[in-house]
Amino acid sequence: MGQPPPGQASAPPERGPGRRRRGATPSIRDVAAAAGVSYQTVSRVLNHSPSVRAATRLQVMAAIDRLGYRPNRAARALGLGRARSVTVLTSNTVLYGYAAMLQGVEEAAREEGLAVGVQVIESAAAADIRQAVDHVSDPSAGGVVVIAFDVEGTEVLRRLPRALPAVAAIEPGILVQDGPPTICLDEQQAAAEATRHLLSLGHRTVHHVAIPSEAGTHGREAGWRRALTEARAQVPDVVVAGWDAPSAYAAGRSLAGDSTVTAILCGNDDTAMAVRRALYDAGRAVPGDVSLVGIDDVPGSAYWTPALTTIRMDFAGLGRACVAAVAAELDGRPHPEVSLTAPSLVIRESTAPPPAG
Repeated sequence: MGQPPPGQASAPPERGPGRRRRGATPSIRDVAAAAGVSYQTVSRVLNHSPSVRAATRLQVMAAIDRLGYRPNRAARALGLGRARSVTVLTSNTVLYGYAAMLQGVEEAAREEGLAVGVQVIESAAAADIRQAVDHVSDPSAGGVVVIAFDVEGTEVLRRLPRALPAVAAIEPGILVQDGPPTICLDEQQAAAEATRHLLSLGHRTVHHVAIPSEAGTHGREAGWRRALTEARAQVPDVVVAGWDAPSAYAAGRSLAGDSTVTAILCGNDDTAMAVRRALYDAGRAVPGDVSLVGIDDVPGSAYWTPALTTIRMDFAGLGRACVAAVAAELDGRPHPEVSLTAPSLVIRESTAPPPAG
């Protein structure tokens, strides 16, 4: 066979079934060829259609894994007629972290020209999780932001269809196999910084009243434990409270009766407020007898008596970052670089050196 005339490129070789150009990004048709099915069948598998046989589904998924195919979520969203909007899935709209993140979502969505909807996850029961997932699977839900700070949010996150343009705000360390992109605040750093502040004042150790979301080993409790371990300080037993003030008050009462307790880190500022009341009722002064630190820097914490030392957390920024990621998914753009304000210690009146003796 002769060479092509100068200036004329040779024709590319034909590709056989399941083969593609070296270095080319695999397409849905490449997957179809590799699996020996139509590209419409691949699309049905990706969109979790019940009309595909189990054996065919496995065959297609194996081809996807073998080729390293990554669906174009934006194109799929357009094909499904998804609305240019964002729906937030959350179990709570009142607690400060959730509410502040919702504020950030609303601000960023307004700038992006996205409508915002909120779907509350009623409980971790299977029926409620399924209802939440079904709600955002409808194209009218648009892009999806999951606030997965708790069991309910995490369960929804694990069951979201791959086809959805979605992003999740999570606690550090939560792993969801083949789930959507996730963004988190540095909870460990926040608690570690608060603990180090108390140790630097001369307290021999720091007790911890934990909030429910710290059930794992990666969040605020982990940061508290890490700082104590690094300082070779005693690591006391964790006192677990609920999200409600009465349980936090009870946790505070259990520590107030121990005269060796001179410093307490609370899982959030609301918990700190109830623990402060428990200490007051037990006749223990803050910070004269016990130093107290919260996390979150809720509005008003600077006006308590005494004003609360706490860690400021960028929940609004987290909400804005999630919307930016979802907007990129809907538009087919690369995800923007995440830039969140790091947790920062705010020293006020509730911390001081331990009492003499």
